[in-house]
Amino acid sequence: MSIQNEVMSKMKEAMKAKDTVALAALRSLKSAFMLAKTETGSGDITADQELKIVQKQVKQRKDSAQVYLDQDRNDLAEPELAEAAILEQFLPEALSEDAIAKVVIAVIEESGAVGMKDMGKVMGIVSKKLAGQADGKTISTIVKAKLA
Repeated sequence: MSIQNEVMSKMKEAMKAKDTVALAALRSLKSAFMLAKTETGSGDITADQELKIVQKQVKQRKDSAQVYLDQDRNDLAEPELAEAAILEQFLPEALSEDAIAKVVIAVIEESGAVGMKDMGKVMGIVSKKLAGQADGKTISTIVKAKLA
């Protein structure tokens, strides 16, 4: 079942349960899917594109929540975090930092990277291997530590 179909079924469940937070999050995700479909022009989006859209939506919510928390606005941060948690159920299980570090070390050895000048090459390979399983910020931090 594609992520879009899962979103639609979860939306129905949220409507029946009158869960406004879940419904808002799912509607925004559905809207993002529809926007991506119109941008591509083909009418369909791939599973990889769906995953990237969900990741982007989760990241937006978490970033917004962080801004609200920095400004001591917990009343605005809580709904953002709740929506992010709802959207995260459509993402694959996240890897631990140790697992990410093992992949980074393997890629560094395979590619022969020796310093920070090779960071972009390593980041590209690792990001493709761990698509949906780790966020770019975590990968970047680990790659910097291993190449330094």
